Amino acid sequence: MEIRCELDPTGAAEIRGLLSAACRRALECEGWSDAEVSIVLTTDEEIRELNRTYRGIDSPTDVLSFPLLEPDAAGEPIDPERGAHGAPAPGEPVALGDIVISLPRAVAQAEEYGHGLRRELAFLTVHGTLHLLGYDHVTPEMEKAMRAREEEVLASLDLRRV
Repeated sequence: MEIRCELDPTGAAEIRGLLSAACRRALECEGWSDAEVSIVLTTDEEIRELNRTYRGIDSPTDVLSFPLLEPDAAGEPIDPERGAHGAPAPGEPVALGDIVISLPRAVAQAEEYGHGLRRELAFLTVHGTLHLLGYDHVTPEMEKAMRAREEEVLASLDLRRV
């Protein structure tokens, strides 16, 4: 798993470990054992540019996911046993995609929501990972399922909502 910090935050090694653990746990909870994910911590300016370029929204956001696999037509999460369009041959690691997180947004949201930066970064990583696996929140039902899975993964990391 590649984790790159475009910024040089205090505690960068600890942050990398946290992001890796959160991503791995989300993958494990979904039955994935051998996958590649790139996670980038960046600035509001950089994520704003990505948001404008790829989503047509000219404002910063907290997290963006860029999946390499397409979920099935029903909008269900990608099953590691069944695979997905674009999956590699069996036995090879699956490149799932990239997650980009705005560190300034994460800091602001941690303060706004009244929990620590560790929990916010883990949440954004899990959220991004689930998007790579085909989860979405475009309908109330889909959002409920995604939120439940996020909280389940975070609880398993002892990072429950306060």
